[in-house]
Amino acid sequence: MVRLEQYEEKEREHLLNLPCPVYDTTPFAAPIKVSQARVALISTAGLHRRSDRVFAVGETGYRLIPNDMQANELVMSHISTNFDRSGFLMDINIVFPLDRLKELAQSGYIKSIAHYHYSFMGATDPTQMEGEARNLAAILKNDQVSAVLLVPV
Repeated sequence: MVRLEQYEEKEREHLLNLPCPVYDTTPFAAPIKVSQARVALISTAGLHRRSDRVFAVGETGYRLIPNDMQANELVMSHISTNFDRSGFLMDINIVFPLDRLKELAQSGYIKSIAHYHYSFMGATDPTQMEGEARNLAAILKNDQVSAVLLVPV
């Protein structure tokens, strides 16, 4: 991973001063017991199936990842210059812990896992992703997903 001091001053200042979005309201959702949760994964690792289009710089969309996807069928096209991919190459669960989630479901700790999971491209302005996030929220709700494990990369 690249250290902050290795960046040129302009890039370093940009990274240190990224604005944090502010929202007018915070939706309320009544909590449920974890043992009753249907869980989906959402990663910002830029993961996708080999047959999918790679992520472009600043892309706001997401890629669908089926529950039965084999790790060797996934590609990471995350383009951040400071992202170290060596952990992903050794164990995909570092950026997309689907195996751990399946273990939680098998042990009864959670009720079930969604049939589909999702990956966005990280290092993208989150305010530009709001439309896609709202669309995905509707899909998750329709799939009766009651909890999402966000895996920021």
